[in-house]
Formats: sequence, C-alpha cells, structure tokens
Amino acid sequence: MAPIVVSAERAIDAPAAAVYNYIADMREHHPRFLPPAFSGFEVEQGGTGAGTVIRYTLTAGGRTRQYRSVVAEPDPGRVLTESDSGSTAVTTFTVSPQGDQQAQVTISTTWQGAGGIGGFFERTFAPRVMRRLYADELERLNAYALERHAG
Repeated sequence: MAPIVVSAERAIDAPAAAVYNYIADMREHHPRFLPPAFSGFEVEQGGTGAGTVIRYTLTAGGRTRQYRSVVAEPDPGRVLTESDSGSTAVTTFTVSPQGDQQAQVTISTTWQGAGGIGGFFERTFAPRVMRRLYADELERLNAYALERHAG
C-alpha cells in the first residue's frame, strides 16, 4: 500500500525560534495548544526536543487510539518529528522563518495505509479529518504565540 500523507500549514505570528520552542517543549508549551481531540497527554521521558517520549490519546473521525511517540530533531530549531512506536506514523513539524516576527509552520503525518476496503476508507476519510485537526492545532498555536508575544 502507498503511504498516506496529510499536512496543513499556516503562518504563525511570532519569531521562528520562539515557535519552534513551543513545539519542542513537550512539558510547558506543546500541550497548551493541542485541540480537544488530544487527551491524556503526558511526558514519559525527557521533556524538550530529541529523546523525549510522549503518550496521548487521539479521538478523531469516530475512532480513539493511543499513541506513544519518540521525538527526534533531524534539523534542530527547524524540524522536529514524533514517531509512533505502535505504527508507521511519523508526524513532522517544520518551522521556517518568514521575516523576524513570523514563521511558517507545517504539520505533516505520513503512515502506511491499510489494504482492502478498510484501506479505501482510511485513504478517503482520514486525510480530511487529520487536515481539519492540524488546521485547528495551528490556529491554537498562533493564538498561544500571540498571547505570549503580546505587548
């Protein structure tokens, strides 16, 4: 089966370094801009950046699934990944400076889809659900960044 890729992007009204820090800091910042579909978010190991291990529950599209992910930073300060230990899913956060006071953030998840009729439904519906979820997360990240950089 071909991989499924879902992504969303948005300009965030804060400097890229600050935005990356909000994404990478799994203890203080990251949980504060997650949509309600994410619950039970906890840090098992580490807390910021590479080597951090997180656990959470995601309820989306009528399904609930537990995730346990290991964080890596293939390009520290710009690219952070969360690799789920129970599947092929890898979520990548990419932060690109857009001038001094703004950053472009892309959230993208790739996974191997199922085969057969289940795979058909997964390829048809999961991308729509995940794109909406990521658009919500990016809106929340922007609001969080604006709140922290007000004044």
